[in-house]
Amino acid sequence: MAVYWRSVPDRPHRFIPGVPAMIKIGYSALFAMLMAVAVCSADQPPGFQTLEIGDAAPDFTLPGIDGRDWSLDDFSDGKILVVYFTSNHCPVCHAHDPRFMKLVREVEGRGVAVVAINPNSGDGLRPDELGYSKYDDSFEDMKPYAEEHGFTFPYLYDGETQVTAKRYGCLATPHVFVFDQQRKLRYKGRLDNSRYPDPATVESREARDAVLALLEGQPVPVAVTKPFGCSTKWREKIASVEEDQQRWETADVSLAQIDADGLSKLVKNPTDKYRLFNVWSTTCQPCIEEFPGLMQISRRMGLRNFELITISTDLPKNQDRVRAFLSAQRAVLPPRLKPSLEAEGREGNNYLFTDPDIDALIAALDPEWEGPEPHTVLVAPGGDIVFRHTGKMEASELLDTLLKIMSNTYLP
Repeated sequence: MAVYWRSVPDRPHRFIPGVPAMIKIGYSALFAMLMAVAVCSADQPPGFQTLEIGDAAPDFTLPGIDGRDWSLDDFSDGKILVVYFTSNHCPVCHAHDPRFMKLVREVEGRGVAVVAINPNSGDGLRPDELGYSKYDDSFEDMKPYAEEHGFTFPYLYDGETQVTAKRYGCLATPHVFVFDQQRKLRYKGRLDNSRYPDPATVESREARDAVLALLEGQPVPVAVTKPFGCSTKWREKIASVEEDQQRWETADVSLAQIDADGLSKLVKNPTDKYRLFNVWSTTCQPCIEEFPGLMQISRRMGLRNFELITISTDLPKNQDRVRAFLSAQRAVLPPRLKPSLEAEGREGNNYLFTDPDIDALIAALDPEWEGPEPHTVLVAPGGDIVFRHTGKMEASELLDTLLKIMSNTYLP
């Protein structure tokens, strides 16, 4: 590794007798640079390397969702090889995958071999990093994800060892690598310049330009760009995921009383968050069965503009029973929500309704609700009800509904 330094203008150098001038002048800069390199290196796991333009494609043997193992030699017939690192959970991948599929269709029959690789370890993600997807990055979820997105090429799993991701230098998903017929790297970086799903937001398509240039025997216009997306979830991160789990298991659970007026103010929702209200009680069996799924969703959506607000209709004298149930279910407030709740003068999102008249609850929350529990209402910023459901709802169905309304990608 070469280390370069330069002196800073208008800053006098302190000369120490017996020490060569170059060392005296450059010592501080050299130390700072070495520290910066150490910090940068610490961000990547052992064995990580960076492929440079002209480097050979590293070999691999990885399991595919079709039940067989694939290696680099399986793609030897292609004039060009495109290695597309993607993942099931990432909102940028959700935006890019359809455009990548369009590129694949455009060059179909022209000798372009394509392979997609999921580099992530499912154990390396916190639950709140899955808030833009109904899938996680496990091998089991790769097949339904690929089917939903219409993948027509092998989709391989590297999350068990991540050796391939390290050899290719996969920094994020998505990350594109394009190799020529001799399997020398000719392009690496992003698919295009937009993180949004709307194709109209795309101004440059560097990966496509590279593939078309190689097909036409022309130099690649731009050989290197910086990938933008979700950082590769290395297995070395598992310890921090376990720490997050420990914090969640030991966090305090709050319960406050609320009346119809207080609930009405929450429903008006003058925030930028979607508010999911769930009315329940400890004497309602469907409510009890539904509740764990609601907790999973609350935690999963913890990094998004979203909050779950639970409204118990248990009698106020049974407050201890409600609190014990909430604690057992880990009805914990996601950390990201604490500042916004403090600004509103609230301590938590679990409430016990205190008015004797349940009609007041119905009027404050959802006048169209006929009364049975559980009842779930999604309120958009500004107070409009955009979804309602009476009765038990499976967590997967509710999550799918939320993602359709709130989007599974970044939006302008």
